[in-house]
Amino acid sequence: MSIERARAHLAQFSADARIREFEDSSATVELAAAAVGTEPARIAKTLSFMVGETPTLILFAGDARVNNQAFKATFHTKPKMLSADQAEQLIGHAVGGVCPFGVEPGVEVFLDESLRRFETVWPAAGSSNSAIELTLDELERFSGARGWVDVAKGWRDEELP
Repeated sequence: MSIERARAHLAQFSADARIREFEDSSATVELAAAAVGTEPARIAKTLSFMVGETPTLILFAGDARVNNQAFKATFHTKPKMLSADQAEQLIGHAVGGVCPFGVEPGVEVFLDESLRRFETVWPAAGSSNSAIELTLDELERFSGARGWVDVAKGWRDEELP
């Protein structure tokens, strides 16, 4: 089970006991925010892409969307999201529980600047009814992120209608 992979990964950091599991689904930003009692923007949604031949995860704030131009400028390719089947096979987690913990070897992880507004964020923990609250430093360490990118839109004040 995917949550067990995430739990085992987080145990390396003595953080596995901090995983919260819910009766109901937390598979969307809105459901996760309701489950943990926070604003949707603080949900760290994990989107999966194929960048060249590399499965790649990018964690975004819950209110951010992919900026295609910024993605292409950063990764030198158009954003190609993985299908649900591809995500489960290449990442190791099913859609709704995709997270950067306990992923398949070779998966690259990046964190988007949209997360930096928050002291803590809530990524999924490998299932469609789990989450864990992490500081940004913890998220960076626990995920093994390769770095920070700025490939989101819709979250900055100047971008609002």
